[in-house]
Amino acid sequence: MGLYALSSAWLFTLIAPLVLFYFLKLKRPRLEIPSLVLWRQVLNDRRVNSPLQRFKRNLLLLLQLVLLVLLVLAAMQPFWRGGRLRAQRIPVIIDCSASMGAVDKPGGATRLQVATKELGGMIDSLAPDQEMCLITFGRAARKQTDFTNDKRALREALRQIQVEDMPSDPSTVPGGHIADPQGVPRYGAVNLSSGIEDALRVAQALARSDPFEEVVMFSDGNFPPRAYFDLSFGLDYQRLAPAGPNVGITSLNARRRLPAGGQAGTEGGWDVFALIEGSADAEGPVTVEISREGGDVVGMEHVSITKGTAHRMVFRASGDSASSLKVTLIPEGFDSLACDNVAFLELPLSRPLRTYVSADLDGYRRVLEVLEGVSVESGGEGSAGLPASGGPPYDLVITDREEDLALEGTTCCYVGLVPEDLRELVSVEEGGGRVVDWSRSSPLLQHVELNDVVIADQPRSGQDVGESDYEGRGYEVLIHGESGPLLLQKRDRAKLLFNFLFHSDHSTLPYRVGFPVLVSNLVQVAREQAGLAEAHGRRTGILSGVLVQPERTCEIRGPEGETRVERSDEAGVLSGVPAPRVGYYDISEGGKLQSRIGASLLAASETKLERVEEIKFAEDLSVAASSVAPETDRPLWSVLAIVAFCVLLGEWWYFNRDPRGTLK
Repeated sequence: MGLYALSSAWLFTLIAPLVLFYFLKLKRPRLEIPSLVLWRQVLNDRRVNSPLQRFKRNLLLLLQLVLLVLLVLAAMQPFWRGGRLRAQRIPVIIDCSASMGAVDKPGGATRLQVATKELGGMIDSLAPDQEMCLITFGRAARKQTDFTNDKRALREALRQIQVEDMPSDPSTVPGGHIADPQGVPRYGAVNLSSGIEDALRVAQALARSDPFEEVVMFSDGNFPPRAYFDLSFGLDYQRLAPAGPNVGITSLNARRRLPAGGQAGTEGGWDVFALIEGSADAEGPVTVEISREGGDVVGMEHVSITKGTAHRMVFRASGDSASSLKVTLIPEGFDSLACDNVAFLELPLSRPLRTYVSADLDGYRRVLEVLEGVSVESGGEGSAGLPASGGPPYDLVITDREEDLALEGTTCCYVGLVPEDLRELVSVEEGGGRVVDWSRSSPLLQHVELNDVVIADQPRSGQDVGESDYEGRGYEVLIHGESGPLLLQKRDRAKLLFNFLFHSDHSTLPYRVGFPVLVSNLVQVAREQAGLAEAHGRRTGILSGVLVQPERTCEIRGPEGETRVERSDEAGVLSGVPAPRVGYYDISEGGKLQSRIGASLLAASETKLERVEEIKFAEDLSVAASSVAPETDRPLWSVLAIVAFCVLLGEWWYFNRDPRGTLK
């Protein structure tokens, strides 16, 4: 046991005047009377009040002494020591990822509610000299409060913490296709970071100004088992009780189905794939409903989920027009998590790949003309392909002419042209050369053999120019020559650029078996870049690469009615739009709806409610989960105050009662 306010012990000196009050001699007036018989009681009182007489027992004094001692002890704020958390500063990390919204029974508390209840008890038991800081993490970390001992502020911050429909496990999330006002889709991706690592970094940053020894973390254990973080403080990993069984949609994507033997037409449509998974204890029948935007049900299927297995569904969708699909999972039994029971998928118009090839590149044109789903256009004048309304008219541009550089395309392949920003690093000279090496992992060069290719042009890097100089300007070298790079790749916002620094007609490449494969790979890359090959369900977190009109102010309305305003860049891209909830996000410009994007969870780790038993850190350091509540100091002043009040109430009742048992 300890005392927070030992200095309040001086209040014990009040006992002396209280006792002295009972020893004071009563001062009565002196009167002459004929007899003292009737005044014996007065004489007895005089003896009692004489300080030289032996003190007699007095119940009232005893009760008042007990009351005073209890009040003084309460003022000294005694507490029962809680052990390891007897620290001046206590940082607390709270997991608020999607799985923290799971319940253990119908109508039960979510994992976050369980955590906040336990944390509320810690806040109530904070000592006056202790401070607490709240940090939350889902997809990323956020500091909710600074170190403070203001219990009201801590409770208010705790009340505002909500579950975010986002996974905490880092992954590369397909962005799906996005469409501009002209209906041309594009493709993008965003990289998610580990939420627990971000939260530990926030705590580490706080330790630089406000040192502490240990961090308490509340989580259900649904995060990566390894954290790439150098742990410099203690970590008390409080793993919450498990939730009930859960079933959800963990993957939703579509693949283009090309029409057999034809370039034109949209009858190919889409093959849509959905994956249904569950937690280790989940089983039973579920209903899967497929509907279009507006609520029209286009399909329904009943499936049965067994423990530890996944069910894969395949159905077809028309590509005659762009459409938005909604897949809803309806479990027949108890399901602990609701946010993974719906998924959205935007399907673009299934159309041929619009391709421009300059008139001199006959080899490329001949290969493209025999590929399915490709519409080839060759122009003698570059102006024929220029956009009429600011949108890109081509999905793929292949040219060897300077004047065609003004053509817009989501994927561009320039043959025999040195980019203007690289002309000081590399020059093309005459003389034979060979391919030294190439990136076999590049989608453009898969299954392409370049060992025996002879090149008449000779790209030569400048003196002291290395591969890092090209990377510094955003280029990746895909093919290396004897004296410099032969093929470069660069991603410029929503564009993908390939630059052959040598002219393919001045080499043996068009006569190699790998040339048709290379052109076919280029078409597949262009399809993916344009969103015509695959479509992926967007995940919650960040809506990356939403394409609207350039430099326009747009309003984004979320599924719960929340709104925010963002401005597109000069390329017409809205980036970094937060999407923390499952549902539709409406993007409007000037009050007119431009696009509607559905975001859903689609994370297998969250649906499976996986639980990490042990967190592994660098240098073989690990922290095991604990199910024992953290030991905190338990203040006792409130108990002493209640006992003092009971003593006061008992004293009042005893000395004010009538001998017959009633109060006076």
